[in-house]
Amino acid sequence: MSQEQPERPQQLQEPIKYGDVFSVQGELAEKPVTPKDAAMMQTAENSLLGHTQKGCAAAAMQSAAMQNESAGFVTHDDLNAEAGVTVKETDLPGKRIITESIGDEVIGQYSQASPLTSSGPFSASGGADSGAITIGEALEATALTAGKKPVEWSDAAAIQAAEVRATGRTSIMPGGVAAAAQSAATLNARATRDEDKTKLGDILSNATAKLPSDKPATRRDAEGVTGAEMRNDPNLTTYPAGVAASVAAAARLNQSHKS
Repeated sequence: MSQEQPERPQQLQEPIKYGDVFSVQGELAEKPVTPKDAAMMQTAENSLLGHTQKGCAAAAMQSAAMQNESAGFVTHDDLNAEAGVTVKETDLPGKRIITESIGDEVIGQYSQASPLTSSGPFSASGGADSGAITIGEALEATALTAGKKPVEWSDAAAIQAAEVRATGRTSIMPGGVAAAAQSAATLNARATRDEDKTKLGDILSNATAKLPSDKPATRRDAEGVTGAEMRNDPNLTTYPAGVAASVAAAARLNQSHKS
């Protein structure tokens, strides 16, 4: 008498799209959720809230992205949230409203009770500008969103521009993040195999520790970093979810928090 075989997990027949997870319409609703999208939202939640919030967008996106990647519908480097992500907090008497968006599409809004004593929004830098995302934190976010990308000259130029704006120093600091990026770009240009090349994640995972000083990212900082990355790219473009994109996302989050 043959024994019944245990049922295997049902394979996805089509990718999980944003319209399957969130109440959104239009172009975004038809796009599959990707690991990079989820990583960007996780970074935004961590920057504002101090952690990935249970029941919020990042957790749902991570689950969907993992299933999509496992089924082969997306790769680890795919990006569908090209318009960027934002997480905004609005304080009301006795509670706070958290609004999460991709581009102009609101994908989630949550209400939480406010703590009795609050020292303001989370700030990893602990600086006077509480709640603002620093340039160093934006560089570390790039290690999540584009960590597997080999370091190129355009990346090194963007990292140098970010370091200059974070520290106020005009020269490259020995042992700093920009020096490491330039060294990596030089070595990578000589390497023939991608597996032998230094990746952005290797350079930027502890960027804040390599910066003697740091500051909140502003729109002007984002413009400077974007210009440096574009000028040093053969196609005069920036890399999706790369250095310039992360600094720009941080600047947008900082501006939205002020408004």
